[in-house]
Amino acid sequence: MSEQYEYVPHRLLRCRVRDIASGAEGELMAVINENVSDTGAEYWMELAYIRGASGREFTTAVANVQPAYERGTVRG
Repeated sequence: MSEQYEYVPHRLLRCRVRDIASGAEGELMAVINENVSDTGAEYWMELAYIRGASGREFTTAVANVQPAYERGTVRG
């Protein structure tokens, strides 16, 4: 696999977000268009890197990222 990637701008960078796939929350640190293939054929996808409360980062598809709201606030 070639180590190719590029950073992608995102409106929620450095904001608190939720991964809708896992329910985990954290700060969106980066969105990267990354070749995730482990074969000869390239497969590119935009991955969101989220830093959780523990300080460890995890990835999810950028489509799974939504703003996180503080508990007790009204969503409009």
